[in-house]
Amino acid sequence: MKDNFSSQSNLYAKYRPTYPNELYNFILANCSNFNSAWDCGTGNGQVAGVLAEYFQEVKATDISEQQLKNAIAKQNILYSRQAAEKTNFKNDSFDLITVAQAIHWFNFEEFYKEVERCLKPEGIFAVIGYELFSSNEETNRVIDELYRDILGPYWDKERYLLEEGYKTIPFPFKEIETPKISLDLNWSFDDLIGYLKTWSAVKHYENDKGVNPVDILSKELRQAYGERGVIHYPILFRLGKLS
Repeated sequence: MKDNFSSQSNLYAKYRPTYPNELYNFILANCSNFNSAWDCGTGNGQVAGVLAEYFQEVKATDISEQQLKNAIAKQNILYSRQAAEKTNFKNDSFDLITVAQAIHWFNFEEFYKEVERCLKPEGIFAVIGYELFSSNEETNRVIDELYRDILGPYWDKERYLLEEGYKTIPFPFKEIETPKISLDLNWSFDDLIGYLKTWSAVKHYENDKGVNPVDILSKELRQAYGERGVIHYPILFRLGKLS
């Protein structure tokens, strides 16, 4: 499991998009019990914070101590620094296990062993994420230049799993058909810039070149996007039960 986000944990907590209620409602409708949930790769606790409204207790794990320091605090959330592939949880502990925008960093074989060990027999396993966003035509052109031309060599090899919509990841579970869900956000230009600076490839580029690539395109992007606009995210979503 890789840690690509500790160094920009403050930006991550502030600018990463939240998931729509429609997504949570579908997951919760498939849960039989609401005693305990595990949010793996929790980051700033965005998903854990929502689950805490429905489950008696939520365990939330990440390998990034900086991310956990910036995580949402609630009385029934217990955060711990643990790798996805090896935890100290007891067998058959959870009614729901979630992993949001993180599974592509995991060792699938080892992580799935933990899911199978820790998930209750009737529990639900949910993989969540979002694809590259879109906006107006000119903004899309500038973002494509940043994403592919400038940052192309700086994306970790695991990124392709996200680009393929998680359709090609191993998924050894009894799959539940999910609806198509998307997220539309009304973002200021500063929101957009802040989000782009959370990208792992941006940090890799900055470490290599000594300059933030988002700043290089900032003027051009402002002209394309304006002071405020609409951002569209297709949501990635796979749901399953133990086979």
